Amino acid sequence: MPLSLNEIKDRALAFSREWEGAQAERAEAQTFWNEFFNVFGVSRRRLASFEEPVRRARTRFEEKGAGGGFIDLFWRGTLIAEHKSLGRDLDSAYKQALEYFDGLAERDLPRYVIVSDFARIRLYDLDTGRPTEFPLKDLYKNIKLFGFIAGYITQQITAQDPVNIKAAERMGKLHDRLRASGYEGHVLEVLLVRLLFCLFAEDTTLFEPRGSFRDFIENNTREDGSDLGPQLSLLFQVLNTAENRRQKGLDEVFVAFPYVNGRLFEETLPISACDRTMREMLLDCCALDWGRISPAIFGALFQ
Repeated sequence: MPLSLNEIKDRALAFSREWEGAQAERAEAQTFWNEFFNVFGVSRRRLASFEEPVRRARTRFEEKGAGGGFIDLFWRGTLIAEHKSLGRDLDSAYKQALEYFDGLAERDLPRYVIVSDFARIRLYDLDTGRPTEFPLKDLYKNIKLFGFIAGYITQQITAQDPVNIKAAERMGKLHDRLRASGYEGHVLEVLLVRLLFCLFAEDTTLFEPRGSFRDFIENNTREDGSDLGPQLSLLFQVLNTAENRRQKGLDEVFVAFPYVNGRLFEETLPISACDRTMREMLLDCCALDWGRISPAIFGALFQ
């Protein structure tokens, strides 16, 4: 469960006092961000990495003869943070963050960019185009801006929202690819409902930590997609089995998934024969924020 806003506010005040007067990026930036995430009750290591290499950025690196760069802090699909020493230009830091976009896969592009020099924090929401800047001491007044870190979602959902349209399009492509392969009818409908459940579950705190389903696909299936069907089948069996009835030798990656009551995963389905394209399509679906998506728009997929 996310921390209460009051607790986050108290942590933000303590964080601001602790970091007042900090100056040196190289010496203290990573500790700063570890503790920043902790303000919202989240372990940075579960979500984001430091010094993420990027294969190719824009001309800033090319002009220097380099082939890429390193993102100060990267939470794939959600956030890039660039940190500078006290008093440095935050506009330049933001431009540097944008340069990394060319080196990222489409599904890994972030919605948010944060730049900071310790004394100032500036947040860009790339969906709205609005930047917000405030001094470190006022972090407690602005904690709602970072609700996405804590797991809070605040928006009005409409079927015409572009993110809903994008979700329907991506699931529709996966549906069509599976059907073209001969996986069709009732079993296809059940498979898609299960996948939709998993996508919503990892962005609405049922699966912890957030991103568990995507990590499962990326780290436990082959890039050519040849074992995606069997791995999904095993995951569905795990979700249908109470924790105290699971096999003791079950791989640790499955143990983290909770039991899902309600018979959604009860039926045994034929194992789908998947390929690289299907796996990429599913990962593209995983990259969306399903906490922002209306389940009602998917009725057309099953007609």
